[in-house]
Amino acid sequence: MSEVATLGGGCFWCLEAVFERIEGVERLVSGFSGGDPAVTGYREVCEGTSGHAEVIQVTFDPALLRYRELLEFFFAFHDPTTLNRQGADVGTQYRSAIFTHSPEQDTAARALVAELNAAALWPDPIVTQIAPFELFIPADAHHQGYYGRNSGQPYCQAVIAPKVAKLRAYYSVRLKPGA
Repeated sequence: MSEVATLGGGCFWCLEAVFERIEGVERLVSGFSGGDPAVTGYREVCEGTSGHAEVIQVTFDPALLRYRELLEFFFAFHDPTTLNRQGADVGTQYRSAIFTHSPEQDTAARALVAELNAAALWPDPIVTQIAPFELFIPADAHHQGYYGRNSGQPYCQAVIAPKVAKLRAYYSVRLKPGA
């Protein structure tokens, strides 16, 4: 039986390009969560006043990819210590966030954050928001699979390509065949 996770770690194109290659991920949709349900457009979210975060909603097979492992990938591919930013992307829409779909997900997320903070992997503490999932608004079709269609664009080359290269270099055994 599949499970769903909703994660925000900066620009959704970045997380999407990583997670779509991981074995056990069945479906992935880029969108928005955590804000005003009346705001549904990308431009409005980019203004930073909607309360939404850019997120990916991941449907995964827990027999192939446990929720904790999924979160470990999440923390490996963004900086969870910067409040409301990832690199040059600044604003609440780029915050690090985990929107949990069950009490078990909430417990697992909080436990992992505590472990990572205790391990002091980063010089600053993790500021990832952990909140119950309420709403997911899919982004327009133009934003789905963006890196795959636009990998030559400067943003994709400078920001996303290094994440995909890191995934291939360090996690090749976890990749889908042909990824």
